[in-house]
Amino acid sequence: MTDARHLLVIAHTGRDDSLQAGIEVCRQLIAAGLVPVVSDDEHDDLLRAAPDLAPLALLGADVASHDIELVIVLGGDGTILRAAEFARGTDAPLLGVNLGHVGFLAEAEREDLAQTVTRALARDYEVEERMTLSVRVKLRGEVVYETWALNEASVEKANRERSLEVVVEVDGRPLSSFGCDGVVMSTPTGSTAYSFSAGGPVVWPSVDAMLMVPLSAHALFARPLVVGPQSSLAVELLPRSTASGVLWADGRRTFDLPTAARVVVRRSPIPVRLARLTPRPFTDRLVGKFSLPVGGWRGPGRDDPVTDTIAVAAALDDDAAGEAAP
Repeated sequence: MTDARHLLVIAHTGRDDSLQAGIEVCRQLIAAGLVPVVSDDEHDDLLRAAPDLAPLALLGADVASHDIELVIVLGGDGTILRAAEFARGTDAPLLGVNLGHVGFLAEAEREDLAQTVTRALARDYEVEERMTLSVRVKLRGEVVYETWALNEASVEKANRERSLEVVVEVDGRPLSSFGCDGVVMSTPTGSTAYSFSAGGPVVWPSVDAMLMVPLSAHALFARPLVVGPQSSLAVELLPRSTASGVLWADGRRTFDLPTAARVVVRRSPIPVRLARLTPRPFTDRLVGKFSLPVGGWRGPGRDDPVTDTIAVAAALDDDAAGEAAP
């Protein structure tokens, strides 16, 4: 039994700002008496830029993934999705520091980096679980490929010249067929990513649901769908399709789809865990990340703008009590 703590640092070391942030985090962990854990992808880049970091522990070779306490992720949402590949299936949550553009999955910003690491060392965070998708490709009844997704699984045409001809299904029953550029099947977490860009609804992370959003469909009925967590979604490539298809999972894992392939998506029993430093409402995250215009809001029954999360919750409770009163 060992009391050693293992924090994994994931950084987009191909970008200088992320590389420098990775060096800062590793130095802060070393100063606290820890040996930072890194993956093969980052190891050489970090030591080349900062030889004083040696030795760094290698994930897999020196420290098993199940021994990781926390993953500190430095970059945008793409880097967080990559880090999820290391952490999914373990107890380690992801603590994202945004160095990208929107950074919807991130919990902190670059200017708060040192304080974020301090709180990570103090275990001063809460853990939130996010649904993931189980994705299977079937051909003539046989499973030929399996993967998973935190944001979305998308079936897309492999070339621009032609459309895919597909049938979409819910719970094993056909719903509609049409030509399209593709179909996105998303989690609530992914509802603010590709699905959102395709015209899908924003779904709060606390909602257990899956989304299906057609891409540029040639059909009268090709609306976004929201189904329950026990449902299954499927997209089948029809033989009449003149375009070849490709499956993408989180924009990272890909598989070429032959004609007549069926992509079946269900809720996965294995979530991804996110570390949260501040229990702020998802509404505030939407407003902040998308810079939504909320000027002039004065709060429920308030004379002055309400900015404190506790005050907002209390005001909403007051409203609900008033509505329920006889």
